[in-house]
Amino acid sequence: MNPDTLAPPAPAASALAPPFSVLLVDDDDVATEGVLRSFRKLGVHCQTVTAEDGLVALEILRNQHPSRRLSPPYLVLLDLNMPRMDGFQFLEVLRKDPALKQTVVFVLTTSSRDADRTRAYNENVAGFMVKSAVGPQFSLLANFLDKYAASVRLP
Repeated sequence: MNPDTLAPPAPAASALAPPFSVLLVDDDDVATEGVLRSFRKLGVHCQTVTAEDGLVALEILRNQHPSRRLSPPYLVLLDLNMPRMDGFQFLEVLRKDPALKQTVVFVLTTSSRDADRTRAYNENVAGFMVKSAVGPQFSLLANFLDKYAASVRLP
C-alpha cells in the first residue's frame, strides 16, 4: 500500500473543537489556578468559567450573571466548603431545578470524609474526588476530564 494514500491518524480528542465546558466552583484561588494551569499544561481544550460559591454558580448556570457565560454542553467541578452557599446547598437547589437537574457534577474537595462522599452521591454526583488524590498539580483530573469528555455525551 502506498503510504501517501493512507489517511492521517485521527486527532486526539483534545485537538478537536472543545467538546464541553467546565464550571469550576471553588472559593480557593490557589486550587482554582492549579486546575486551570493543569488544563493548559496538559492541553485540555475547554471553556472554563469560575464561580467563587454556589450562588454565583447558579447565576451562571441560569444565564443571570452579568458577565460570565457558560456554553453547553458543560459539567461542574464543585468544591463543598465555600462561603454563602456551600456545595451541598448548591446541589440541593440544582437537583430541584427542572432546567438544571440533569447537570453533570463532579465533587472536587479537600474532604475525604465518608459522610461527605455518601451525601454527595445521594445528590447524584457523577464522581467524588479528593483534591490531594488527583495528582500533582491536578494532572490526573485534567487527564480524566479529557478522556471523560471524549467518551460520553453530556446533556
